[in-house]
Amino acid sequence: METQHCLANNPGKALFDTGESTSKAVFIICLVFCLTPFASPAIALLAGLLIAQFTGHPYLHLNHKATHLLLQVSVVGLGFGMNVHSAMQAGREGVLFTIASITATLTFGYLMGRWLNIEKKTSYLISAGTAICGGSAIAAISPVIKAEEKQISVALGCVFVLNSVALFIFPVIGHHFNLSQTQFGLWCAIAIHDTSSVVGAAAKYGPRALEVATTVKLARALWIIPVSFMSAFVFKNKSKKVSVPYFIGLFILAMVANTYIPTIAVLSPYIITIAKTGLTLTLFLIGAGLSGKVMMAVGIKPLLQGIMLWIAISVTALYAVMHLV
Repeated sequence: METQHCLANNPGKALFDTGESTSKAVFIICLVFCLTPFASPAIALLAGLLIAQFTGHPYLHLNHKATHLLLQVSVVGLGFGMNVHSAMQAGREGVLFTIASITATLTFGYLMGRWLNIEKKTSYLISAGTAICGGSAIAAISPVIKAEEKQISVALGCVFVLNSVALFIFPVIGHHFNLSQTQFGLWCAIAIHDTSSVVGAAAKYGPRALEVATTVKLARALWIIPVSFMSAFVFKNKSKKVSVPYFIGLFILAMVANTYIPTIAVLSPYIITIAKTGLTLTLFLIGAGLSGKVMMAVGIKPLLQGIMLWIAISVTALYAVMHLV
């Protein structure tokens, strides 16, 4: 995930100084455990969070590149388990929700930022991360609006703290309201920030939920492009350089190959298993980078904005999928 490209420059200290060798040993043991069938995405994230608080991440300077690559490869791998026709149906079901929720979230975020008197660029990055796809959106939009490192770090920390919480509580809420897999997949894609936790939560709920959530979330991620151009205009950046999420194209090619090439379809179960393991490992690494110092650096007002935005979009999207899908 892109959530740590700035956080890695300011690593937090663990609660206990266990020594470098012990820290590395604990980290490697947990990492290996995340490669086994016993580690679910939620368990992996929790293990990473515990390491961040108690022993520290011994390779934090490498975390951003590792999570960024692992997430993209894992998402592309999941494409080999999806059918083009089912994905297109899921995309059509989610497009109106996507447009409405992105517009509403950015608008509400702007109003909240002014009400709480939060610095403009920090508030905008939190709103964009909540509206589109968490750290990926923040990483893409921050250079467009010429955000400073502190502004990016606060937005990333805020969005990611809430994103971690979502992975644990969304499946519980989904079962409580007896959501269908399609409903839950749509809700995840709209209301959970980062792709990693969207896929993790949906995978726990069921295969159809995973297919819907992944397709809708990646379609949602494409909105980084128009929102980035809009951001360049709003913040008067004449260069208008926009980062394009190319891995989404590879995800689409993987779906096409799985649908129309019989040989690929035979190999798909093995590719999917590897992809899910990669996703589990990604969540472990993300959690391991979220130290107490990082969370404390967020501040009350930005976190309050993030929480209120997240609650608003989650409750509204839940109501919508329960009554309209």
